[in-house]
Amino acid sequence: MSTTTGHDIHERTPDTTAEPVRLSLVKPDTRTQAATEGKAPARRRARPLRRVRIIATSEQTRTVGRLAVRHGMYLYGGARIAARRAWDGRTAARYERMMRAYEAGGKLAEAAEWEERGQKYRAARHQRRMDLLTAPVRLAKGTVVAAGVGTGALLGLGGAVALATGDPSDIVAPIGLVIDIIHWAYIIGTFVWGPLMMAAPALGLLALWNTGRNQRSAPQWALPASQRSDGEPITPSVVVLALSHLGISALRKAIKEMGDAGAAMLSPIALAGCGVEVDVTLPLEVSTEEIMGKRRKLAENLGRHEHELYISVAPAARTVRLWIADSGALDEPVPASPLVTDPSMTADYKNGRAPWGQDLRGDAALVSLYQKHVLVTGLSNEGKTASLRALALWLALDATVEFRVADLKGVGDWRMFRGLATVLIEGPTDDHVMEVTHMVEGAFEEMQRRLQAPAGTVFRPLVVIVDEAQVAYGSGVRETYVTDSGTVKYGAPYGGQKATSRYFKAVKGIHDQGRAVNVTIWEGTQDPTDQNLPKRSREGNHIRASLVLGTESQAKMALGDAPVTAGAAPHKLRQGLDKGTLVVAGSGIELPTGAASTTVRTHFIDGDDAVMIADRAKARRAAVETRDKTEVAKERDELTDLLTVMGAQRRVRTPDVIHRLKNLDESHYRGWDGSRLRRLLVDAGEDTNTYDGYPHVRRERVLRALANRSQDASDPQ
Repeated sequence: MSTTTGHDIHERTPDTTAEPVRLSLVKPDTRTQAATEGKAPARRRARPLRRVRIIATSEQTRTVGRLAVRHGMYLYGGARIAARRAWDGRTAARYERMMRAYEAGGKLAEAAEWEERGQKYRAARHQRRMDLLTAPVRLAKGTVVAAGVGTGALLGLGGAVALATGDPSDIVAPIGLVIDIIHWAYIIGTFVWGPLMMAAPALGLLALWNTGRNQRSAPQWALPASQRSDGEPITPSVVVLALSHLGISALRKAIKEMGDAGAAMLSPIALAGCGVEVDVTLPLEVSTEEIMGKRRKLAENLGRHEHELYISVAPAARTVRLWIADSGALDEPVPASPLVTDPSMTADYKNGRAPWGQDLRGDAALVSLYQKHVLVTGLSNEGKTASLRALALWLALDATVEFRVADLKGVGDWRMFRGLATVLIEGPTDDHVMEVTHMVEGAFEEMQRRLQAPAGTVFRPLVVIVDEAQVAYGSGVRETYVTDSGTVKYGAPYGGQKATSRYFKAVKGIHDQGRAVNVTIWEGTQDPTDQNLPKRSREGNHIRASLVLGTESQAKMALGDAPVTAGAAPHKLRQGLDKGTLVVAGSGIELPTGAASTTVRTHFIDGDDAVMIADRAKARRAAVETRDKTEVAKERDELTDLLTVMGAQRRVRTPDVIHRLKNLDESHYRGWDGSRLRRLLVDAGEDTNTYDGYPHVRRERVLRALANRSQDASDPQ
């Protein structure tokens, strides 16, 4: 094999037989080249701008900017405050300002008092100025007298020293000592005066800066994060400024004409729970409706969110009452219910009050439930069931109260009332609506029985609770039965909002007369409309409470026109954020003076705590057997049931007997009607009869039917 060295490589002769390389010249695209050449300088020019933008928007730049603005505003604000204080101290501006404010507010006695103070100040100032005219003469006389007395005193002191030492020259020694002190003071002053004069401006600026810092004269966004707050303190000037910028020209003009006395429209700003309260007397040209319609704008002008401002009509004419929450205070949790924290708590249906929550002032919101029909409404998943259940749990601690409960949602929210309620129905189907209807009709019949009792009879309280009542008002289920001839007939609808609805008629009847005999009904419903909450039903309640709603029209349906017109605004609550916050109208709860409603932030009692409270209630009362549809069906003795529901009455109308049988066992007697009841008696050798033209069942015939059956059983064929 042959090898090739590095020299061979460089000296090798080119291979002439190889195919020559052909080079071709390609004309460049001048447009692409021009575009490329044009973009490069543009990119180079854009880079510095991008860097400037990045630097200007960086967090470090914002921090430095806030720092510069903050300390600059401290200095400016301190100078402004010092100038204002100096002006007020040297002039009568303070007295003039207060006098005009009281005059604008019509408080003439206070205005006269401030005028008198101003006159005294001016007289004293005049006297001081007159004293300055004679001050040089008095100063000269005083100087001569002081010099003479001082010299005499020093000579006397020197004479005493000379007598003691025997040296006559000591007579002038004290005068020489004073001269030396003056000399050294001059020497020290020459050294200190220069630096002191140089430092004086800096010390003055530092004093102004410190004044501004103490008063936080910088804007909120420039303050340190630890001192920054979402809302400014509410002062008269803040309220007047917010009102003047509402966009109401008449109001702005009236405030402008008052000058700096706009605060005369305001009552004293008083602390009210987690906020402040102030009454605003409006000018003649401005109505309360105009202010209430500007709630969001006014809240923003006050540095608050809309839900942190409540506007109501005060008792005085042309006056609105503003309650302004501390920023963020309404987002704080409500304390636990006393039912949870106080195991010894008891209830008194007649004289007691249920702890429902806190009002906006932070005071306990207590509710009297004595002979009160209750309606709680609102959007779904906002705390309606928990709010209604909290009242029932408190009342359950009174062993005299009987409960009949229906939950047309059926997810177990009321399951702890098993063993407390005599009836507990849970479920959303048409069958459950039928059962609920029979339960309410049973309460209505109990009410009628009590109304016919002798005067003076005392009845145990009976409270009927229907949660998710909109299911019943929206149901179209009807009773069906087959006649002896095989014809299918339809009875009145169980649910629905019309006058033919059995559920609606029973609720209306209890609303009309139930409270007189301690029979009351509580309903919880969603999304109040005419379709799922009839007008006659909602207006029969004594306590009407609403969680957040979607529209003002729904708010009027829930609470009534008058409370909403006066400022009640459940439709202004925040969905998902104000859970458990109720706007309450009606009797049973203490309302602010002159107000038509109040706002309650309810205590939340979760499922475990509710079970614990229910167990305490069960321990206070005799065992209660709860009837519901989950019981195992058993064979019924129909004649015995008939005698049971008739009780001691001699005769009962047939429809009433059927209702009572259905209340006794709805699943067994669901399809019964007059013909089926008559067939029961005929099979036992008896029959129904008529009385005053109406079909009746006589008790003696039922007793004879039972006797006939017993005889047949003892004498078989």
